[in-house]
Amino acid sequence: MSRFKKILVGLLLLILVLAVAFVAVVGPWPVYKDSEYKARYYPQAAAAIDAAVAKTHLSPEPKTLQAGWASVDMTPKVGTPMAGYGGRPNEKRSTGMQDPLYVKAVVLFDGDDYLALVGADMLQTLPNLTSAVEKRLAAKSPLTANQVLYQTSHSHCGPGGLAPGLAANISYGKYDPAVVEFLAERFSQAILEAYNSMGPARIAHGAVDVPEYIRNRTRQAPVDSTLNWLILDRGGGKRCYVMRYSAHPTVFGQRMLEFTSEYPGQFQRAVENETGAMAVYLGGAVGSMGPKTPEGPGSAERAEAMGKGLARKLLSAIGQPVFKDHVDIVSEVSNFDMPPFQMRPASPNYRVSPVFAKLFGVPPVGRMQVARVGDVLFVGMPYDFSGETSVKWQAWAKRKGLELWVTSHSGAYLGYLSPDEYYNVRDEHGGMNYETGLMGWFGPNTEAYMTDLFQHAAEKLTPTAN
Repeated sequence: MSRFKKILVGLLLLILVLAVAFVAVVGPWPVYKDSEYKARYYPQAAAAIDAAVAKTHLSPEPKTLQAGWASVDMTPKVGTPMAGYGGRPNEKRSTGMQDPLYVKAVVLFDGDDYLALVGADMLQTLPNLTSAVEKRLAAKSPLTANQVLYQTSHSHCGPGGLAPGLAANISYGKYDPAVVEFLAERFSQAILEAYNSMGPARIAHGAVDVPEYIRNRTRQAPVDSTLNWLILDRGGGKRCYVMRYSAHPTVFGQRMLEFTSEYPGQFQRAVENETGAMAVYLGGAVGSMGPKTPEGPGSAERAEAMGKGLARKLLSAIGQPVFKDHVDIVSEVSNFDMPPFQMRPASPNYRVSPVFAKLFGVPPVGRMQVARVGDVLFVGMPYDFSGETSVKWQAWAKRKGLELWVTSHSGAYLGYLSPDEYYNVRDEHGGMNYETGLMGWFGPNTEAYMTDLFQHAAEKLTPTAN
């Protein structure tokens, strides 16, 4: 064989080896068509819910409600990476602070069970943070992991550096364990201050439809426009307002390099300024739900106008609230396994390889947190959770006599959860939709799987009379 032919054969073999290696490590691989979740994953996940529910008490005659609340500044030092927006410049490093970031906690007790609700001005909470918080709580309080529900505003202008791995680096910037320790200290401080401040309290709640500040950014379809509210009153002017809304806090774009709590922070400040109370914001079902802001000369002005507009809608809707001072509190926090990773960036028929899935750094384990306070049901999900799915779940809960608050990014992150009917729908250019292709990480039937788990947990935590 001539030298030229040997070189050509060698090049062809090299190309073949590289192609095989690329497919093995990156893809494309054929998709799986059915997650088979009912047989393979649901039984174990339901059993985990049952085990968590066994740690709580359904109390037909709860004692007088006890409640406490606290707010702690959690603004990191300038230069800390910012979470959100893969294309953010400057290696995501912050250059300043537009307004401070807070973690706020509410702790409730019905004589048998505690519940801590935590809201933070940041993108997501992850397992490394929650485990660090829970170790601190165990040393200084009776609160257990089964009794703490983590929510965030989902601001894309909060602290980054939250976790190791490729996916985390894209979303949060370079991992910095010191940031996680700083946040864990501030989270636990807020929860413990709330716990230590508890006293007799009354509770009222309700909801108002606010469609003018939210849009479906993906398709012509429903939005979760419910603005939920809850008031805790301890007399003597001591009140706390808890609010939930589902518009994505993306008023500021990816070139923003200053920490800001975005429109949720403006919302909380407006309520606090008007009432003199503390206000806590919980980000709702933000999947596909974009903000629809009032006109303004810049992002800061539009975020402020949206926050103040939501505050006006909230306070005008409350009227004369009906308070109760005896409510049953129950909760469960459980983990569930997921089907194999199935990111499909280009085609509904092909996914990335299992090797890439491991390199990407997303563990296939989710966390569901569910709590009932009287007839208010909190459900925290580890996704950018679809506002369309939330609307369906709210209707189901209403038939059970419950007011449902679905929140996202709760203690873990598994990408986007979208309605199953959109799983193979292409975008207007013939490619995959961002939320179902690039960010829908765990195959078909995810909505059905989560719906079954949610309904199982809700029924276990709710008296049969409902």
